Order: sequence, then structure tokens, then C-alpha cells
Amino acid sequence: MAGRGTRATMKDVAALAGVSAKTVSNVVTGTTFVRPETVERVEAAMRELDFVPNLSARGLRNGRSGTIAVALPDLATAFSADLLHSIVEVAHERGFAVQIEETGAEPGREYELLSRARAHLVDGVILNPIRLEDSAVEHADRLPPVVLIGEVEQHVTDRVLVDSRAAAASITRHVIERGARRVAAVGGDGRADIATATSRLRLAGYRDALREAGLDVVPALEVNHFPWSAAAGASAVDELIARATPFDAVVAFTDSIAVGALHALHAQGVRVPEDVLVTGFDDVEIARFATPALTTVRFDRRAFASEALTLLESRIDARTTPPRAVTVPYEVVVRASTGGV
Repeated sequence: MAGRGTRATMKDVAALAGVSAKTVSNVVTGTTFVRPETVERVEAAMRELDFVPNLSARGLRNGRSGTIAVALPDLATAFSADLLHSIVEVAHERGFAVQIEETGAEPGREYELLSRARAHLVDGVILNPIRLEDSAVEHADRLPPVVLIGEVEQHVTDRVLVDSRAAAASITRHVIERGARRVAAVGGDGRADIATATSRLRLAGYRDALREAGLDVVPALEVNHFPWSAAAGASAVDELIARATPFDAVVAFTDSIAVGALHALHAQGVRVPEDVLVTGFDDVEIARFATPALTTVRFDRRAFASEALTLLESRIDARTTPPRAVTVPYEVVVRASTGGV
């Protein structure tokens, strides 16, 4: 048995649990069925001995590390926290540990993650690039197992997405149906140099709905402040008001932006929804508790995470299958900010 200060081994765990070292290995790797009562004895012995499995040695034997990496551009946003929670939860249920990285607009961090996957330090990567031209995926010759999430459209690897263009059109259509005729977009404008894949698609959907309704696209009603946050939403609405171009609705490209817009409108004495309708996107928790509660676009984050993990597991097992794209459905949730209950 391991002495004080000596790291316990599988043999030590096996002796304490009254099983073979092979059974302990099977419990650690999860590759072979072990009776639940035996698993309980082995896990109790591991806790008592403070046993830490040597996952790197395990990886040398089966080519797997048991770890995946998840990279999002901005971990500070409510949406990122919400999505990351779902990804980690689903990954743990499927036996993966998760490394987390914030990439911002730095493709070097993406290259580093892809290199880790090639070196088998992680089994695969779930990556959310800001735009394709800045992403390592666009320039990687031989990709390791990788799944892209979000709006970046490409055909070299698997992808999970929500149809942002259609969703933005749907929620813009909603405010038009509520009587809005001068609809402002906060989160996108005509400047291609700062546009992200998300802002491009949501701006396109917003414009689609205007044209469908016979309304003009007015550049003065489009504003995009970075980073996408409540502060950016407030400053964007202040800019809209300073432009002196009347508007009767604000379609914000995230809920955080929309909360900032609500704050700025209230500060200016503008009533929501009586004077201006306001919508968000993503349905993070704060959307329900804003004043007034936000009309927004909702999609099932857990379903999104599950689809991403399913694609990644499949890609880890079979590198040569053709790339696949899975679209997760969305819905417009109507609340008080556009006159709902």
C-alpha cells in the first residue's frame, strides 16, 4: 500500500478495493462495463488514497487524452458564459474534461489550440471564430478534429449554427408587425472592416425584413459599437439620438446590447414600448429580468452543445468523413419590450 507522501498507484487502489488493477483501469477509462457496486468500491478507494489517474499515459496507449478544448472570442459576455456552461455540462456527461480558451480576434491562439490537438494533448477543439478571414481554420492545411460553432460559414470542417440571418429577419419582422416603420439596427452597419460574421448576417436579415415590408434601408439608423456589451448598446443609442434621425424600434444584435439600449432610452425619457420597441438576441437570463422584459431570439443552448459534442466525437473517430453542418432551430420570444405580456 502507498506510504505517506507516496503517490498511489492503480495497484494500491486495486488492493484497497479488493479488485484487479485491470478493473481499476476499466473504471478510470470507462471503456469497459463495470458493475455499479464495483465502480463505487473503486471510486471510494481512489478518494481515500487521493489517487490521480495518469491521463497522459492513458493517452499514449489509446491515442486519446480525454480532454477537449473550447475556444470562444469573449468569455466576459453573458451569452458566452451561458453557452460554455452547456458545453462543459454535456462534455462531462460524455466523459471529457474541458480546457477553455479566449481567442478574441487573435488567430495565433486558434493555431495553438489546433497544434495541441495535432499533438494529441487534446482530442479535439470546439471553436467559435469571429470571422473566417481572421481564423486559423481558413489557413490550416490538415485540420485535427474540430467543430466550428457560430456564424462563420466554411466547408472544410463540421459546424453547428443558428440561422442568424433568418432569426434577425424574424425579429425585425415582429417589430414591423407591431407598427414600427423607422427601425434602428444596433450591432451592424456598412463598415466591412470591423464587421464580424455575426454582425454581417444579422444586419443582412434586418435589411431583408425591411425590404420585404417595403421600407427603406436607412444607413443613419445602423450603428455598431464594439465590444458588444451593455455599455456599447447605451453609447450606440446615444449616437442614434444625436444623429436626430427618428426611430420607433431598436433591433439589438445581442441581449447585452439591448439592455444598454433600454438604459440609454430611459435616461433620455423615451418610453419602452410606448415610444420605441426594443428587441434583443440570445435570450440570456438578464433578458427576462430587464425592465421591461426583453423580446428576443431564443434557441436551446443545451441542444446546441449536444450537437457540437456529437459532431466532435464523430470527427475524433472518423477523420475523413465529409464536413457536416447542423442548424439548431430558434424562436422569437415576445415580452413587454415590444408590448407583449
